[in-house]
Amino acid sequence: MQQQERQRLFDLLSIPTAPFREQAVHAHAVERLQQAGVAHFTDPHGNLVIGVDSPIAYRRLLRQRADEPVRLYIAHMDHPGFHGRRWHDDGSLEIVWHGGSPVRHLRNARMWLADAQGYVGTGRLQAVELHEKGYCITRARVRLEGKLSRNVPARRLFGGFAFRKPVWRSGARVYTKAADDLVGVHCILETAVRLQRAGERPFLGLLTRAEEVGFVGAVAHFELGWLEARRRPLVCVSLEASRTLPGARIGRGPVVRLGDRRTVFEADAMQLLDELAARTLRDGYQRRIMDGGACEATAATAFGLPTVGLTVPLGNYHNEGYEGGADCPRPRGPAPEFVNLQDVTGMRRLCQALMRRNLPWQDPWRGVRRRLQRNRKGYDVLLKEWN
Repeated sequence: MQQQERQRLFDLLSIPTAPFREQAVHAHAVERLQQAGVAHFTDPHGNLVIGVDSPIAYRRLLRQRADEPVRLYIAHMDHPGFHGRRWHDDGSLEIVWHGGSPVRHLRNARMWLADAQGYVGTGRLQAVELHEKGYCITRARVRLEGKLSRNVPARRLFGGFAFRKPVWRSGARVYTKAADDLVGVHCILETAVRLQRAGERPFLGLLTRAEEVGFVGAVAHFELGWLEARRRPLVCVSLEASRTLPGARIGRGPVVRLGDRRTVFEADAMQLLDELAARTLRDGYQRRIMDGGACEATAATAFGLPTVGLTVPLGNYHNEGYEGGADCPRPRGPAPEFVNLQDVTGMRRLCQALMRRNLPWQDPWRGVRRRLQRNRKGYDVLLKEWN
C-alpha cells in the first residue's frame, strides 16, 4: 500500500463511530468524494450512496437494459460502542452498549468519549452489566478523566474502548480502535475514486448505519424499494473485516467469503469472483465460509438480492483479545482490533478488478465445465466398456 493511501486509511480509522453515531465517518466520506468529483447522495435513513447523485439517478441506472450487472458494494460505518444515557450524582456517565463487546477484565478499562464534533475525553469503565446470555455489555458507567464537563448533555455522548492511539502501525499490522468495518468503507471510497478517474461504470457504493445491531441501515435502505424495480442484473458485494479463523489467517490475503454464519452466498457470482481473485492476486487470497459472525450479505440475501462477499481477516474481533498482541494485557479482555496492510490492499484490488468490463457474468462456470468435459473424454474408453 502506497504512503498516501495508507494515510487515508489511518485518517479514516482515527474517526470516532458507534451504531447510530456515524456522522463523522459520513462527513469524512462526503468530503473525500466531493474532492474527487464522485457523485453521491444520502438516503432518507442516513446511508451514503456512492456513484449516482440522487434517488432518480439511482433508479435510472438500475432500470437500464443491459447484460452487465450493477455491482453494489456495501460496507458499514459503525463499530460496537456506547451511547450516554444520563449523569449520576457522583459524576459518572451511565451508558447503554450497542453491538458486541468483550465480557472479561472490563473493570477500569479505558474508554474514549466523543460527540458530533469529535473526541471530548476519556474515562474508565465501571459497574458493568452483561447481557443475560453473557456475550456482550448491556449497561455500565464511565467515570470521567480530565476536564469533561457534566454540562454536556449525556445523550450527545458516545464512545468505545480506548488504547494508546486510535490507530498505529507495527510492521505490516495496523492496530486500531475499530477496523470493523472502516476497512470496508476505505475500500469502497478508494474504488469509487479510482473508477471516477477511469470513467468506469456501472458502480454503486452503499455505506450503511447501525450494522452492528442487526443490519439496521442496510435493511432500511432495502425497504425503500428502489432495488425492486430494477431491470438489469445486480450483484451485491459485501465488504467486511471478519474474525480470523482456521483457514483464513491474517497476512495471507483477503478472503473470498463463501458465506457467513447465517447463509452461503450466490454460487455463480462467487465462482466468477474466485477465478478473478486467482488471476488478480495469484496465491495472495483465501477462500472460506467466515462463520464467526453474520454480515450485510445475509440482509441482502434475505431481500432476494444476489450477493457475494470479500473480507480481511481481523484480529481481536469486536475489541475482544482473542489473538492478544499490543495493548491487550489479558486474554479475552479489551484489545485493539488489527489487520494486515497487504490484506487490505488485496481487497481493494479485488474491488477494482470486479469492475472490469466483459467479465463472464453470463456463464461463470464455462472454464470449470470445459475442464470437467476434458476429464470425461479421457475416460471414454472405460465408459464404453459398459456396453
